[in-house]
Amino acid sequence: MKLLRTIRLDPSDTLVFERAAEPGEWAVPGAFMFSHQDVQSLEGKQRAAFRSGFVGIETLGWSTLAQVVEAADADRVRAIEILARQLVAHFGAPDLMAAKAAAEEEIAFAASLSDHPNGMLVALSRQHDNGSIRETFRTLTPAVGLAPARAYAFLEVAGEEEEATDQIDLRTLGKEATGG
Repeated sequence: MKLLRTIRLDPSDTLVFERAAEPGEWAVPGAFMFSHQDVQSLEGKQRAAFRSGFVGIETLGWSTLAQVVEAADADRVRAIEILARQLVAHFGAPDLMAAKAAAEEEIAFAASLSDHPNGMLVALSRQHDNGSIRETFRTLTPAVGLAPARAYAFLEVAGEEEEATDQIDLRTLGKEATGG
């Protein structure tokens, strides 16, 4: 079985988001984090989290990228338990049983995004569209034959036929984060 973990290739997440996820946390897309907010009014770091953040389930911090990793069933069970506790503590889930059912769905969704080789990076683009939240996922693979400054390049867009409107430029993002 494979799941997603947060990854930090550079310090940009600590600058882009109010709270950055710790590297290596189990990750889910996390659209539920915005279920009780007017997402059209989000600004600054909250808007950045809405547009492109995965949630690290332990800190509820954000990560621009998640990495596909092997996971044991015990890892999946532990991730469900952690997320269920977070749903009760921070999102008004009525009890642990209800929260566990929601957490199982969220972890299963993350697992469905992990049907790629180990180490593959996944990025997301989220937008509000006609009253609903729409997510687009992209996989990034080590770039072969590109300039050395480009460590990863887009490989495929999973589940989307049309071209996304937002482009993620990791090279520029890294330069902005380091002031270079």
